[in-house]
Amino acid sequence: MLYSTEVKNMCSIKKGAYHGPAPIPEEGKWVQAKEIKDINGLTHGIGWCAPQQGACKLTLNVKDGIIEEALVETIGCSGMTHSAAMASEILPGKTLLEALNTDLVCDAINVAMRELFLQIVYGRTQTAFSEGGLPIGASLDDLGKGMRSQIGTMFGTNKKGTRYLELTEGYVTRMALDEEKQVIGYEFIHLGKMMEAIKKGMEPAEAMEKAKGHYGRFEEAYSYIDPREQ
Repeated sequence: MLYSTEVKNMCSIKKGAYHGPAPIPEEGKWVQAKEIKDINGLTHGIGWCAPQQGACKLTLNVKDGIIEEALVETIGCSGMTHSAAMASEILPGKTLLEALNTDLVCDAINVAMRELFLQIVYGRTQTAFSEGGLPIGASLDDLGKGMRSQIGTMFGTNKKGTRYLELTEGYVTRMALDEEKQVIGYEFIHLGKMMEAIKKGMEPAEAMEKAKGHYGRFEEAYSYIDPREQ
């Protein structure tokens, strides 16, 4: 290690008491994190690409500094989905520092990784006060049956009004309107349930009907419209 002449000529002053880093909350414990292996927690974060044409929601479950679980959800960019496939293979097994300095192919995923790093090392995880944290695989609970991301896709114009295309419940097939043509409900297909039924041998048409549901005052509607055709 090189020292400048000025530093070499300085007299030495003894350092006072060492108190260590401030403790952070981790999975129901207060931890003075000194090494990467001291870090634990499950958390979510959002990242975006430089032109802001797409976004990534990243969920990580970290145990003893190692990423044991990664859920990568993307929207807005077709190439990003392929990057997500690579990231889901790359991230598990890496330490937080390794993951932070790994090329995750897509800007949005890299930014999400950066934001999660900040949450985790500052003790701001979703499991900061949950004793023992969550088991590996916990992120899949957010996806529910059929393991599909929760997506909302809406379109609206000043001239023709709103169109519901997809909500958390599923793919919207019909919108329910009252006499004044205001939305009072909608019908949807839970695509995850439909695909599960088809995989088990059910005819597609029957599977689609069984996966249908509705929300709001759907049955009281004065009229119905297909949001993709009308």
